[in-house]
Amino acid sequence: MNQQELKVLVGRAALEHVVEGALVGVGTGSTVNCFIDALATIKARIAGAVSSSEQSSERLRAHGIAVLDANAVESLPIYIDGADEIDHAGHMIKGGGAALTREKIVADMALRFVCIADESKLVATLGRFPLPVEVIPMAARHVARRLRALGGEAVLREGVLTDNGCRILDVRGLVIADPPALEREINQIPGVVTVGIFARNRASVCLLGTPQGVRTLAFQ
Repeated sequence: MNQQELKVLVGRAALEHVVEGALVGVGTGSTVNCFIDALATIKARIAGAVSSSEQSSERLRAHGIAVLDANAVESLPIYIDGADEIDHAGHMIKGGGAALTREKIVADMALRFVCIADESKLVATLGRFPLPVEVIPMAARHVARRLRALGGEAVLREGVLTDNGCRILDVRGLVIADPPALEREINQIPGVVTVGIFARNRASVCLLGTPQGVRTLAFQ
């Protein structure tokens, strides 16, 4: 199977984790698009969705799935999203699609985070994929200097504004040996909206697409 076929495979497999009659937290990205398309086949069995991006909201509504504002919801039983990288403890790098802040908000509302990804995203140590950091525009250069002091080289993602009207710095050169500690440290830099390390909001389960089928990784 090619990568697109693996995305379709895990998108369909994620339906088993959807709670009947409840709301579903929905992430962003090409793998999630496959999940949304699969979710449309059981839309009568869910109450609707809370989405992490305008892009996903548009796709959900196009399928006739109601999208609720996060402020109208207290909690979610499940959040389903992809990852740019995931390690063997369920820590992730996310934000390749520039939706990391809203993804982290919806993930924090959920009791369980189900990550859907192809096997190329599983790594021993996070950091090969450039780490996205969302920043308010006036702080971009200041934050880049602070990240350089941590050993990373931050480059502004040209032409990209997030749904929050902010900018993205992509940071290369960081080896993320302690994801929770680095997440806390970068989040404390003034001007950072959030960093794309998902350690506090790590995955509960990862559905990993492989040529042999879906491999399920559960994290304690």
